[in-house]
Amino acid sequence: MRVDDAGHGGVTPIPAAAVTSWDHHADVVIAGYGVAGAAAAVEAARAGADVLVLERSGSWGGAAAMAGGFIYLGGGTPIQKACGFADSVDNMAAFLNAAMGPGADEHRIADYCAGSVAHFEWLTGCGVPFKAEFFDQPGWEPMGDEGLMYSGGENSFPFNTIAEPAPRGHVPQMQNKKQGESSAGLMLMTGLVDTATAAGARALYDVRVQSLIVESGGRVVGVRARRYGTSIDIRAKRGVILAMGSFAYNDAMVARYAPRIAGRPAASVEQHDGRAIRMAQALGADLAHMDATEVALFVDPQQLVRGVLVNERGQRFVAEDTYPGRVGQLTLYHQNNTAYLILDETAQADAMAAPSPHLMMRPPTWVCETVAELEAEIGLVPNSLQSTIAAYNHDAAEGRDRLLHKKSRWLRPLGSPVAAIDLRESTGGFTLGGLHTTLDGEVLHVSGDPIPGLFAAGRCTAGLAAWGYASGVSLGDGSFYGRRAGRAAVHA
Repeated sequence: MRVDDAGHGGVTPIPAAAVTSWDHHADVVIAGYGVAGAAAAVEAARAGADVLVLERSGSWGGAAAMAGGFIYLGGGTPIQKACGFADSVDNMAAFLNAAMGPGADEHRIADYCAGSVAHFEWLTGCGVPFKAEFFDQPGWEPMGDEGLMYSGGENSFPFNTIAEPAPRGHVPQMQNKKQGESSAGLMLMTGLVDTATAAGARALYDVRVQSLIVESGGRVVGVRARRYGTSIDIRAKRGVILAMGSFAYNDAMVARYAPRIAGRPAASVEQHDGRAIRMAQALGADLAHMDATEVALFVDPQQLVRGVLVNERGQRFVAEDTYPGRVGQLTLYHQNNTAYLILDETAQADAMAAPSPHLMMRPPTWVCETVAELEAEIGLVPNSLQSTIAAYNHDAAEGRDRLLHKKSRWLRPLGSPVAAIDLRESTGGFTLGGLHTTLDGEVLHVSGDPIPGLFAAGRCTAGLAAWGYASGVSLGDGSFYGRRAGRAAVHA
């Protein structure tokens, strides 16, 4: 080991010739022990490789262990069938091609959908449990241990006109679940890590990977890292896999690539500092979708579906029963990050009584006897909100929403008193862009050629999502392509 007090913050590649001794050796070295790293470890170890996983924190898990646990799967999984839903590979692909936004990779989506049922079976083979029960309420996650839920607005407009609605949010079953204290993501990670360990994968914790070590011909043969203030060099005989998460907590990178979510990271962890991306960039790695983000709107979906969401002009702009992530993205990027949710007393009471953890249940900001008074209190242009609510109430009385096609289940004319929840600056999100990789997880150089010996998976890569999202896509493509990277690295 060598004590390195200077220059340890850089990402400049280290020439292999400059390494005088290796502190650790493995066939496959994986940086990051979240969902992508764990899936890669399982496959590489099962293929007979000596696997070493390097984790920055003191334990495995990453953001996945704290997540709601959604894994986006479909095409006719056993859980879908048991809950009475028909789905197909083509139907799933039709939805994802529309929902993942402009620039989404249709080839990658087709690949993911074709392997989705097999991936579900792989997860259960790793000991990840699922309960064949459907949760039919709007929400961020099931209230109990139900294993299936709509998690991307599949049953809302416009997606219900593009593909036959089918729920694809698969949630690992968690015993004695406590809302806000623990999550199904822990069950997912427990199964994967236990399987990787049983297959022979080793782990080293409190290790901060710093730079890639490269031979003169350009092949990645290891990493330089720091542990307890000391620099260590780890040799990878076959390949290095980067699985270190997004750049949501790197202020400089967010300001450069995704400035609209600067200062408001959500659904991420501080370890997501973009270092994997920067390390690979230093070797000429190509990037994709760096400006794309997932955006959450911090309000309970049970309130959202029962209300009328308007912008700063007092106009509706999205069906309130669609995926909350889509609502948040439209609010931030297309409505000047300004929205107001209009509810009456009955709507608020019904939301409070509905199955919900109430973690994001919001109290009214203004309460008035009439819409005209509420309009004035908010400071909207006279008659703007009044005309919006009048049109909404007219359609709701007839059981239809001619403007935005909210489902009739949630349509009810708003009465008096009427209230508004101020949702200005109520958005937060995480980054979706990252390293450009092949379907086998090879990191691509800007020339279009793979960088020898270097692989990546998870949120440090540009996966399925571009300018759209569905809950479960990150854990889904992270584990799916983590597996691919693990297998490919063994044969690199």
